Amino acid sequence: HAAEGIFTSRGGMTSHAAVVARGWGKPCVCGYEALVVDYASKSAKIGQKSFKEGDWISLNGTTGEVLDGKQPTKPPQLSGKLAEFMSWADSARKMRVLTNCDTPEDAAIARKNGAQGIGLVRTEHMFFSSPERIAAVRKMIAAEELEAKETSEALTALQGYQKEDFKGIFKAMDGLPVTIRLLDPPLHEFLPKEGPELDQLCDELTSLYHAKPGQHLKAHKVLKAKLSNLNEVNPMMGLRGCRLGIVHPDITFMQATAIAEAAIEAQKEGFTVKPHIMIPLVGFEEELSNQMRVVRQAVENVFSKTQKTVDLKLGTMIEVPRGALRAGDLAKHAEFFSVGSNDLTQMTLGFSRDDAEAKFMEVYLKNGLLPHDPFESLDTTGVGELISMAIQRGRKTRSDLEIGICGEHGGDPKSIEFVNSVGVDYVSCSPLRVPIARLAAAQAAIKAKSLGGNDHCQD
Repeated sequence: HAAEGIFTSRGGMTSHAAVVARGWGKPCVCGYEALVVDYASKSAKIGQKSFKEGDWISLNGTTGEVLDGKQPTKPPQLSGKLAEFMSWADSARKMRVLTNCDTPEDAAIARKNGAQGIGLVRTEHMFFSSPERIAAVRKMIAAEELEAKETSEALTALQGYQKEDFKGIFKAMDGLPVTIRLLDPPLHEFLPKEGPELDQLCDELTSLYHAKPGQHLKAHKVLKAKLSNLNEVNPMMGLRGCRLGIVHPDITFMQATAIAEAAIEAQKEGFTVKPHIMIPLVGFEEELSNQMRVVRQAVENVFSKTQKTVDLKLGTMIEVPRGALRAGDLAKHAEFFSVGSNDLTQMTLGFSRDDAEAKFMEVYLKNGLLPHDPFESLDTTGVGELISMAIQRGRKTRSDLEIGICGEHGGDPKSIEFVNSVGVDYVSCSPLRVPIARLAAAQAAIKAKSLGGNDHCQD
């Protein structure tokens, strides 16, 4: 959060750095191979020019330009004739446009840009916002791995942070839906890499969890081994999403409790709250029913304790191909689907997003093997067919099933045209891409009307 802009030597438009920067509303230029950073001397070379800490460069995240020195800037605004034009677009579109954001500040920006709610709150991003929070997460992970009696204490600390975050977002989105995804990434992402920083963390946590006199070193080694064991060969397909909640149900319970408490408190203060709780990375009906039982138990406990209730929806992400194929089963439990098109693209194509950008995507595009980068614009004949199938099968089970898309494709005009044609109710994108999505949704609706409808999927 400290950076005003992000500039990397690797990656591309859809790499993780670009996705995070877009969500924060910060300019980002990725994949400038001539950039060489010397961390020891806190300096960098861009081509033949050297820069040291404190020097200015200016980034244009739209054009990819990197400019020497401090350039004049001004915040973007939707006003005057542009605002009037956007109102015409809104009257023409069929799909709603929501936003992906994780803070009340970003929610306010998105709302000014015309967002009609939040389609994705990534709860893990909240854990990185301060040293105190990341320390609390690490204590929780250590307690979970050691099965320590302090686990409850660590979870309670995190629950307090999460409740305040959710409450702020509910207030910023007063009257609009807020879809909160439960914890998705693997736990090792919250830990330092091997080396002195991990040793220091293990030393602190060993002391915290009261190693017996004379056994500190042994306890340190046990904890380090357990934390190191969290690293996975293929973390994208490992212990994350709903799998993490199934192995550690108290994490799911803690997050659902924080959501319910935040909603009740915001409602008591006069705000209209519409919480939607979303289970990530579901491929099996049994995974979804397992996690929904935990969520419902947590929510009912809060309702019983406070003697208050709020209307909330429970749903799931469609991002595992099996989940798309078995959408009819998932719709027995889910009141809504949200297509996580980033992961669905990775798993369907067998492409690692960041590795593809760095290693072979340019060659594929140059040689015509692909018409476009499938992480920028949806692969409509492959991934798109899975999405269409999930919609049809889900609504066959539950006719009023609400369906959205919350991956990076939610802000891409070509992808928006496709999902409009297959019956998606809303797209969700980063706050600063909301106006683009509003316009693209209007264009898609007008085009579909002029063509009398269009099916982009293969037979």
